Amino acid sequence: MGKTITEKIFSEKLKRDVRAGEIVVSPIDLAFVQDGTGPLSIEELEKLNMVRVFDSGKVILFIDHASPSPRRELSNMHIKLREFSKKTGCILSDVGYGVCHEVVVEEYASPGDVIIGADSHTCTAGALGAFATGMGSTDVALGMALGKQWFRVPETLRFVVQGTLPPGVYSKDLILHIIGMIGADGATYKAMEFEGEAIEKLSMEARFTLTNMAVEAGAKTGLIATDEKTREYLKSMGREEKYREIKPDADAEYEKTYTIDASSLEPVVAFPHTVDNVKSIKEAEGIEIDQVYIGTCTNGRLEDLRIAAQILRGREVRTRLIVVPASRKVYLDALKEGLIEIFVRAGGAVISPGCGPCVGIHQGVLGDKERVLSTQNRNFKGRMGNPEGEIFLASPATAAATALEGKITDPRRYL
Repeated sequence: MGKTITEKIFSEKLKRDVRAGEIVVSPIDLAFVQDGTGPLSIEELEKLNMVRVFDSGKVILFIDHASPSPRRELSNMHIKLREFSKKTGCILSDVGYGVCHEVVVEEYASPGDVIIGADSHTCTAGALGAFATGMGSTDVALGMALGKQWFRVPETLRFVVQGTLPPGVYSKDLILHIIGMIGADGATYKAMEFEGEAIEKLSMEARFTLTNMAVEAGAKTGLIATDEKTREYLKSMGREEKYREIKPDADAEYEKTYTIDASSLEPVVAFPHTVDNVKSIKEAEGIEIDQVYIGTCTNGRLEDLRIAAQILRGREVRTRLIVVPASRKVYLDALKEGLIEIFVRAGGAVISPGCGPCVGIHQGVLGDKERVLSTQNRNFKGRMGNPEGEIFLASPATAAATALEGKITDPRRYL
C-alpha cells in the first residue's frame, strides 16, 4: 500500500515505515514563534531551566503581530523576544520584516521539512511539500529546545480539483468554497492534500492561500506535491538546491476523496462570524462596507497586490482601504512595480509589513456596527479588535472591487 505525502515525510524522518494514526516523536527542521505566542514559550523554558535552542539557525522569533508596537505592554514582550535571541543566538525577525508565514516560505521552508510554529497558520508552508503545523506555545518551546516533538500522524483528505478556474475566480474562492462545503470542522486533525489540473495551474503564491486556510476547516496541515513551479519558486528565492520531489504514491490510502470542478466556481464571500458561512457573490452583492483590508499571510503576496492594483489603477475608492504587504520583500517588489503608488493614488493607506488589522491589536480596528471586507483567513467575532464589528472574507479582486463601490461587488465587472 502506498503512502500519502504526510506518511512519506514522517517515514523519511524516522527512517522506518510510518502510517496514519501512529503517535511518533520526530525530529523537526524549523520551530518558530511570534510576538503573541513567543513570550509564553520563553517563560516555559525559563521555568524548566532550559533557556537554549537546538539549532540557532532553525529557531525564529517573529515580531509581526503588533508591529510596530502600539502599547508599552507589547513593547515589553518584544524586549523579551529580543533578549532571548541574544542569549541563544536564534534568529530574530524584527519590526517591518513581515508576517511569519510569508517569511518562512520565502526564506526557510523546504520540501520534506517538518515545521512547527506557535501560530495556527503555520500550515502555509505545506504548499512547498513540507509538513507544517501550528502548536501551542509550550509544545513549540520544547521543540525549540530539543529539536523534536511528538505528533499523531494524521489521516489525509484528498481534494482533486479538475479543470480551470474561470476569470475573476481565485484560489481564495476555491478554499472558501471547500470550507463551506465540508464545514469548519470537516477536516479536524486531518491533513488536506490538494491536487488535480486546477492546482497544477496555480502559482505558488495562489497555492499558499490554499494551504494557509486548511486550518480553517480544522486540518492539522495542508499539503501540495512539489513540481516545476515549486522549483522555480525556490530558485526565485535563491534556494533552488532545496528542491526535491515530494508527492503521494498512486495507491496511497485516503480517508476520503472530494472531486471539484473548478470551472463551475464563482467568486464567494464568507459572512460573519464563521469562515464556513460561505455565500455566492450574488447573495453578497450590495452589502455596504465601511473598510476594505488587502493583506495578511493569506493574501498579502505580490500576486495578490497585482490583482488588486489591476482593478484599482486610475480609480478612487469609496470606502477606507488598508493595504499591508506580507513581507519586506513583497513591499519592495510592489514599490518597484508601482503597485504602492496605485494604492495610494486610489485613496488607500499602505502600512509596513506585518499582520496589521487582521489580529485587531492596532491599525484598522473597526467601530461599532462597522463592516469590513478582508482578504484574511478568519472572521470570528472580535477578530479585528471589536466584537461589535462584522468581518466578511473574500479574494483580493473582490476586495478591490468592493473598495471602489463601497459595497460588496462582483470583481468580474472590473476585469
